[in-house]
Amino acid sequence: MNREKHIQDRLAVIPSNPGVYQYFDEKGTIIYIGKAKDLRKRVMSYFGKQQTGKLRVLVRRIADIKFIVVDTEYDALLLENNLIKEFQPRYNVLLKDDKSFPWICIKKEHFPRIFPTRNIVHDGSEYFGPYASVKMMNTLLGLIRQLYTVRSCNLRLKPELIAQGKFKLCLEYHIGNCKAPCEGLQTEEDYLLMIKEIREIIRGNIQMVIRQMKSQMMSYAEEMAFEKAQLLKEKIELLEKYRSKSAIVSASVHDVDVFSLLDADTSVYVNYLKVIEGAVVQSHSVELKRKLEESAEDLLTLAITDIRARLSSDSKEIIVPFEPSFVPEGVKITTPIKGDKKHLLDLSERNAKHFKLETEKRRSLVDPERHQKRVLNQLMIDLRLPAPPTIIECFDNSNFQGDYAVAAMVQFENARPNKKNYRHFNIKTVEGPDDFASMEEIVYRRYHRLLNEEKPLPQLIVVDGGKGQLSAAVKSLDKLGLRGNIAIIGIAKRLEEIYFPGDSTPLYIDKRSESLKIIQQLRDEAHRFGISHHRKQFEKGIIKTELTTIEGVGANTAQKLLWQFKSVKNVKEASLNQLKEAIGESKAQIVFRHYHQQDDNA
Repeated sequence: MNREKHIQDRLAVIPSNPGVYQYFDEKGTIIYIGKAKDLRKRVMSYFGKQQTGKLRVLVRRIADIKFIVVDTEYDALLLENNLIKEFQPRYNVLLKDDKSFPWICIKKEHFPRIFPTRNIVHDGSEYFGPYASVKMMNTLLGLIRQLYTVRSCNLRLKPELIAQGKFKLCLEYHIGNCKAPCEGLQTEEDYLLMIKEIREIIRGNIQMVIRQMKSQMMSYAEEMAFEKAQLLKEKIELLEKYRSKSAIVSASVHDVDVFSLLDADTSVYVNYLKVIEGAVVQSHSVELKRKLEESAEDLLTLAITDIRARLSSDSKEIIVPFEPSFVPEGVKITTPIKGDKKHLLDLSERNAKHFKLETEKRRSLVDPERHQKRVLNQLMIDLRLPAPPTIIECFDNSNFQGDYAVAAMVQFENARPNKKNYRHFNIKTVEGPDDFASMEEIVYRRYHRLLNEEKPLPQLIVVDGGKGQLSAAVKSLDKLGLRGNIAIIGIAKRLEEIYFPGDSTPLYIDKRSESLKIIQQLRDEAHRFGISHHRKQFEKGIIKTELTTIEGVGANTAQKLLWQFKSVKNVKEASLNQLKEAIGESKAQIVFRHYHQQDDNA
């Protein structure tokens, strides 16, 4: 039976119930798992219309289809989540178990231990987390040890072994850190009451524990058990001190989950905040990489289902930036536009942005080539270039009142400065302050030389300036026959507008885009490099000014005057006080007397 006939036969028997569908390739490997409210309608949509991009590639690889029918769409969502984790299909957004993050474990055993771990063992133990900050987790564990006498040993405290006297008292008992359940000095019932309170503290329900402790403290006081009441009072003070350090965001928000999503084309970054009693008690961020054409709504649904199941959250309200594609039954979805809940959503979005920046920075450090490739590919897309610009050169020119005209060129290779190929230019053919003619000259000289020396040309030229400077540079490329062989753009500083040759309408790149950042870095580096050369040229030529003909005025004083007043004419017109501020009283007297005596003699 050929593939097409087999697929059609499978499609004919798919029911219209909620469920999960699985796509297999010709080797019998699961390549995609999806869920649907209506299996038949969803699966038929893959084959009933013209698909594009990665989706078309997936459909071509499907050799078999299987499905699992469930009762509700929510059941389908949970089943899909578990199957994706188990089989990790090639075309699915991969859901990780976060084994690299630490968790707090309450071990399933007699007299349960509480300890941090990075390995989740499915033996019925309870795991709380994951914690992005080890410090925060250790602070919480430290608080628990201060409040409760939880055992720290690894003994198997089975009742029959305790009854047989298999264990002996240790130092932890003698210093008051343990009540010795190993010797039968603490009952399991009493120990489990401690664990119950600890569980609530870890979940963030600190206020509830405080209320219970206060009620118990008053009972002890009425019974005149003042030592027990004092002990509880100290515990309450510890809990309130810990709670005061939590991120209190709103006393009116009690038990909610907050999810935000930052869409970054090939990936989305999701942040989760757990808010209990008005305080943020947990934060967790994940990156989901698009494999097909998943919508933001679908990815948000996937993240909500996965994170809530993993962290055992049963909050009845979820705050989100937009409606997900599916809402769990019995859960209220809120998309706030103002107030405390909007503040919480903004806080979550900031966390998502920080997580994105941290992830990208970590990748650039671990794998700089991957980072460079991504930046160059984005630059290619934004500037509509035929290929990634591995070599980019940027030009800038400057002069001082028409004198000492110089220019600079910097080169970036693979999105990084290549300083050995930086170049300075002294303007030779242009008289006076003419930026356009100066740009035309230096661009011509640069590429005329590269052609003569048969050296490689850049893929992109960036000109510091708007349409005028860009047109001047293009003239030189025309003279050299390079028009069309090298891409060229101009960047106007005022609004960071990008100009293309022959197009009067500028391009505005997103201010947060890495493309604009690399162009700005090129422009700023060219300007810095040019200014340093300009100062050197100015310092060499300073001795030619008439200021140095004044007896008692040297090159350094003349330089200070020109940098301050910009021209000799302005120096002549400056008041004595203005001169004093620039070069000091004694030198100011000499310069002022020189010009004003000349005026008197005239």
